[in-house]
This record gives sequence, structure tokens and C-alpha cells, in this order.
Amino acid sequence: MKRRNVLGALAALPLGVVAFGWTRQGTAAGAKPTAALAEIQQNWQTLLAKGADVAQSTAPLQRTEAEWKQSLPEAQFAVLRKEATERPFSSALNGEKRAGVFVCAGCTLPLFTSQMKFESGTGWPSFFTSIPGHLATKQDLQLILPRTEYHCARCAGHQGHVFDDGPAPTGERWCNNGLALKFIPTTGKA
Repeated sequence: MKRRNVLGALAALPLGVVAFGWTRQGTAAGAKPTAALAEIQQNWQTLLAKGADVAQSTAPLQRTEAEWKQSLPEAQFAVLRKEATERPFSSALNGEKRAGVFVCAGCTLPLFTSQMKFESGTGWPSFFTSIPGHLATKQDLQLILPRTEYHCARCAGHQGHVFDDGPAPTGERWCNNGLALKFIPTTGKA
């Protein structure tokens, strides 16, 4: 990995992670689940466009690497299947402000809603929570410092990393690659 890429990746980490090696241990200290948060997490279907073609189940999707290569453009394949990271500020989804649902670009499983999105200033689409049960996490040690990486629960497509420097009520920042998502506006299809 080029030095510039490592420094760029470190710059995206919250200061506490870089300075002290903190790792995500769940919801930020002091943050408490609220009825409003539970409603946002559970009522994602209300933002789904009528007739939208999305995955309805988190049952594992099994495809070979060759099948993924055939079904995904090269840049999406690199992010979703090889855990690459797109350049910051390169995704059109950073500025997406319409009501709707963000789905996995690999398998169309709904992952986030527009109500969960916030402007983090990091250059990647960011969310303060996710649709429960639709993402899985694992520890990532590629940058020496441990981070929490998350993947689509259905196709295991790499989405991004989650940090504890987001807004209330969770204190979380789900920092996502725009290439790993597809946005479906409430008023129509993407």
C-alpha cells in the first residue's frame, strides 16, 4: 500500500482511534436507545418505493467469484468482494438528500434509510445507525490499528467501517463506500 493511501486512510479515522488505538465496543458511552431510534430502525419499509425490487430476506446468497465478477462492474467488485475503499468525495451518494432506502449494490438487501444518514465531512456516505440484522461486523487489522469492518448480512459484500464518533442518539458513524450502495428514492426507482 502506498504511503499516501495509508495516511489518507488514517486521516479518516477519528482522532481517539489514531492517538489511543480505541476500538468500537458497541454504542458510544452514554448513548441510550430511544423510541425514535427504534422507530427509525424498524420502520424502514415505509420509505421503500412501491414495487421496489429489493431482497426481502437475509438468507445467505452463495455465488462464486466468477459469478460476482460477471455481475458487478470492476470498481464495485473491488469494493464489495475485495474490500477496497473508494476515494473520499467520489460518490454521488454523499449529497443524496431525498427520502428513500440505501440497499447493497451486490444483492439489494436494504441496509440504511435516508433518516439514518448524516453529513460526516469524511467524504463517504455516513449513517448513525443501520437496519437491524442486515449487517455483520468483524475486526479489521489492515491498517495496524484495529477497526470494525461491516459487511452485508446476505451477500457478505464489504460496505465500510463503523466508528464511535457519530451523532446522537447512537454516537456511531457507519462510514460506507458509495460504490457498495444503490439508492432507491421513495418516490420511484433509482
